[in-house]
Amino acid sequence: MYAVIKTGGKQYKVEAGARLKVEKLLGDVGSKVVIDKVLMIADGEKTTIGAPLVAGAKVSATVLSHGRADKVMIFKFRRRKHYRKTQGHRQSFTEIQIDTIAAK
Repeated sequence: MYAVIKTGGKQYKVEAGARLKVEKLLGDVGSKVVIDKVLMIADGEKTTIGAPLVAGAKVSATVLSHGRADKVMIFKFRRRKHYRKTQGHRQSFTEIQIDTIAAK
């Protein structure tokens, strides 16, 4: 059984027991998080596709850790114009483990 969920503006295909890094979520380490934006659920032969969401479907997960990704350097340069600009960015993330996928 797997599901397609939406969190942080991105879509993820998840199964029970899967670990993934998503955009930062509120919640302490060890707490439970319920994601109710489920776009699709597939259970063997039966597939349920939402329009846009599957009604009553929920995915529960446990927060494993919070962190920040590697730094991405942004470098802007205009030749012959004496223009250089350097900027860095580190995106925050939350690592979660999927516990259960529940359809209605």
